[in-house]
Amino acid sequence: MFTGIVEATAKILSNSEAKIVCERPANFDDLKIGASICVSGVCLTVTEFSRESMTFDVVSETLKKTKLGSLKQGDRINLERAMLATDRFDGHIVQGHAEGTATVASMDGKILTLTLPSALLSLVVPKGSITIDGVSLTVASLDDNRCSLALIPQTLAQTTLGSLIKGESVNIETDIIGRYIRHFLPPRP
Repeated sequence: MFTGIVEATAKILSNSEAKIVCERPANFDDLKIGASICVSGVCLTVTEFSRESMTFDVVSETLKKTKLGSLKQGDRINLERAMLATDRFDGHIVQGHAEGTATVASMDGKILTLTLPSALLSLVVPKGSITIDGVSLTVASLDDNRCSLALIPQTLAQTTLGSLIKGESVNIETDIIGRYIRHFLPPRP
């Protein structure tokens, strides 16, 4: 489990069909083979590491549902290690199970507006939690298929969200509590 509080950003060193290699942040000093890392909103398992890099296997389902397959050498990603049971719970419950991607409609100063896929619209609510590229955020407003998020200076400085441009894709994970509620409610007419 993660919280959506990004610990570091890193550059992609290589991205093949089934493996992503990225820089290893200096503060990731407790890595182990099998460790879970949230990579721009996607939970991946460390399969190899050195002082300079971390390697993850990526399955075809993940490549289809997320933007990971489109990442190129030099692209920056957000990273968060799995939460320890003794950690403070900042952010919100994040599984790293991205459900799809959204498109950046605009980045106006500190307001990020996304065009959401129709399949996820019923799971996004104003003032609710959402994860964008692994970052825990609050939905500021929702208008048709557009979702706006207010980004504080800390988020802009410590994550990749400040460098987003119109038309770019971002990984989306809706709130897990909302997903369970929707699953058990009868279908809407």
